[in-house]
Amino acid sequence: MHKLCGIDEAGRGPIAGDLVMAGCILNADVEGLNDSKKLTAKKREALYELIIQNAEYHVVKFSAKAIDENGISHCLKSGLLEIMKNMQTENFLFDGNTSFGVQNLPTMIKADGKVAEVSAASILAKVTHDRDILLEAKKYPEYQFEKHKGYGTKLHIEMIKKYGYSPIHRRTYKLKALEKTLF
Repeated sequence: MHKLCGIDEAGRGPIAGDLVMAGCILNADVEGLNDSKKLTAKKREALYELIIQNAEYHVVKFSAKAIDENGISHCLKSGLLEIMKNMQTENFLFDGNTSFGVQNLPTMIKADGKVAEVSAASILAKVTHDRDILLEAKKYPEYQFEKHKGYGTKLHIEMIKKYGYSPIHRRTYKLKALEKTLF
């Protein structure tokens, strides 16, 4: 029986920052795993450390530029294929309802809250995404990324209206609130 590699992503929805995907095979039980969105940042950070000590994993990142040039679906498919190539198992499970055209990849809606390996992948992806966006917040303090993590909040849209796009913004993501001001 091959061990299960859970796969999840973080950063599909934001209008800035990287898309981060993680594949994870647990080598030991890690207590407290859950969908990363249901955990506090502090709990995610603590679990992240436990996961990397007790797992084999592979993390893939796609920049805003790569997303703009290739599309989010292409990036997701590429990330899935890279994770499947790099993880030593034949047994994979991806969170969600589509495999983005990847053959023989089982999917499960809300797997990140039901299957430990997918929960672990969810946490690896989310913590990596959030750490990266906090580093970007230091480079581009005017956008206040630490407050919205790149999502299209009212504050974030106001900052884009005021300062224009930064190099980490996804220009192909269309927002009604920006259509009149930037296009």
